[in-house]
Amino acid sequence: MKTEGRNAVNELLKTGKNVDKILIEKGAQGSLSVLFAEARKRKLRVQFVDRQVLDKESVTGRHQGVIAFTTDYEYYDVEDIISGKKNEKGGFIVLCDGIEDVHNLGSILRVAECAGADGVVIPKNGSATVTESVIRISAGAAEHMKVAKVASLNQTIEFLQKNGYWIYALEAGGEDIYAEDFSGNVALVVGGEDSGVKRLTKEKCDKILSIPLLGRVNSLNASVALGIAAYEVVRNRLK
Repeated sequence: MKTEGRNAVNELLKTGKNVDKILIEKGAQGSLSVLFAEARKRKLRVQFVDRQVLDKESVTGRHQGVIAFTTDYEYYDVEDIISGKKNEKGGFIVLCDGIEDVHNLGSILRVAECAGADGVVIPKNGSATVTESVIRISAGAAEHMKVAKVASLNQTIEFLQKNGYWIYALEAGGEDIYAEDFSGNVALVVGGEDSGVKRLTKEKCDKILSIPLLGRVNSLNASVALGIAAYEVVRNRLK
């Protein structure tokens, strides 16, 4: 797997994950001095190459003069996410129901990481996965976030409920999100770009929450909706 761009590679190096090699554009050592110093500190293999080589290797087309090569992205088990709670007030997990757009998944990972979520769950089928593009879009947040890939999202919801989690679907027609008390273990379900949270998945959830929409457009981008909801969880826990 390739991690591209200065921020994404910098965040990768902070994680301590195995890096096979790093390609840096010739003449860019000055602007990448911090990154280069960290790579040298970790005794990683660094190659200085012409920009054409980076252009050829790039998947996103926006490498910013640096590409790191790693093993394939390592997914976690849901049990790993549960056991790694970051907040003493309760666990916080994000469930993605049919997020197919890599830009949305990358943004969701960034929001989840910034909001202190313990992990993100995606289904194996019908969903975007963590790719080079997703890592770049997440600004490196994907390197710090535990992501689980599951066979059944609905079975995962049942498993979380048995482990003391309250599951909220973010959908229209639900209760006011600003009236909710997000205490204890919380999981937010965000739906796909077109279909939203699937009917059977909504039926599994404990409650449906809605964000007030006061304009003429009747929906929010998935990652924007999650951002609003995630920071309601944060706000409640900071009180």
